[in-house]
Amino acid sequence: MLQRKFINTLLEWKHAKHRECLLVKGARQIGKTYIIREFAKANYSNFIEINFLRDVRFKDAFEQTPDLSFASIFSRLTLIDSRIRFVPNQTLLFIDEIQECGSARTALKFIAEEDRIDCIASGSMLGIAYKKTASIPVGYERQIEMFSLDFEEYLWAKGYDSPQLSILRGFFDKKEKVPTAVNDTMLRLLREYMAVGGMPYVVQTYIDTNSYALVFEEQSKIISSYLDDIAKYASESEKPKARNCYLSIPRQLAKETTKFQYSVVEKGGTSRKFDNSLDWLNDAGLIKFCKNVSLPIFPLKAYTKDDQFKVYLSDMGLLTAMYDFDMKAAVINNTLIGPAKGGIYENLIADMLFKKNRPLNYYKNDNNTQEIEFLLTENAAVIPIEVKSGNGSTISLNEITAKFNPPYALKFVTGNVGVSDKKITYPLYMAMFL
Repeated sequence: MLQRKFINTLLEWKHAKHRECLLVKGARQIGKTYIIREFAKANYSNFIEINFLRDVRFKDAFEQTPDLSFASIFSRLTLIDSRIRFVPNQTLLFIDEIQECGSARTALKFIAEEDRIDCIASGSMLGIAYKKTASIPVGYERQIEMFSLDFEEYLWAKGYDSPQLSILRGFFDKKEKVPTAVNDTMLRLLREYMAVGGMPYVVQTYIDTNSYALVFEEQSKIISSYLDDIAKYASESEKPKARNCYLSIPRQLAKETTKFQYSVVEKGGTSRKFDNSLDWLNDAGLIKFCKNVSLPIFPLKAYTKDDQFKVYLSDMGLLTAMYDFDMKAAVINNTLIGPAKGGIYENLIADMLFKKNRPLNYYKNDNNTQEIEFLLTENAAVIPIEVKSGNGSTISLNEITAKFNPPYALKFVTGNVGVSDKKITYPLYMAMFL
């Protein structure tokens, strides 16, 4: 079983909630259903799972009557499946694929108000965002986004335990050089993660077979399923636009400037035509925005330029797969050169940041002479982060540090740890400790 941090999120919800259902969002095939089942086995004596795609009869319990009270819902569910039992304070009700039944989303309020059982709902954001719901259960629904495995979870899957990673974290905290053999090993594993990514079935396939060919095969199936979901859930007018935007991302990140450009999607393309399509992909959990700011100072939201942004894929391995199979060899062997290398490493650090729920922002000045890949907020101060696919100079980072005087500045490279005045250099894999 792959170890996931999300189990701790579920435990925190169970112990801290009060009349609150949990809605777990995220792209398809990231392991939502599996982890909720495992959580139920370990924490409840009674578990009820209903899935609106697997058994459409369950939709009748919510849609065929105006009465969505706790008692009415559960009595109708027991008529559909006589094995269902409701044991107060010992039951977890898991409503999977909730996007297929808008009335079930509304009913979360009444399940939460009764407070006799725990309830988790799950589904892809493709449906949650775009299926009509009569009434959103505001105040009775806690929304949490789940992602594919992050790099630390990938290391767990490879056999590295928490004590080993704590030793590695010590070098990060103390800003000390990592022994060369250890550093080289971690950089190799990071490149491996870039090729495999974090989709659970893909990771398990690689652990079991060590075959990049099988990894690529499974990733290709996932990408195809995402394109199928676009065809299923998007409106007729959005389907071709959302598909083309999604397929353009590898080309966007292979440019010298990785800012998203509509002309890459389609010659003469404009924001007016494609903005809604990008929002759709973002709500679906397939992409993440990184917004430009006019000034790298706190608060960043006050300086956001909504019309200037980069777009990253929500799984690192799917990005390398969308180039082609040969990209995996170039990444693993560290032979990739050209602008595409920089864009791939940007997506890597973005992957590490948003999986820690860090907002993504970057800074590029108006005359395009300075660019900082990422900006973090810490104690009402902004920390600039520069990403280097090699170990080159950091002119922009030096200039920004001198001009805006942050508490410190970070540079992530393929080298080792180093400190120069306010600038701290770390190997790329240590971004997992931010």
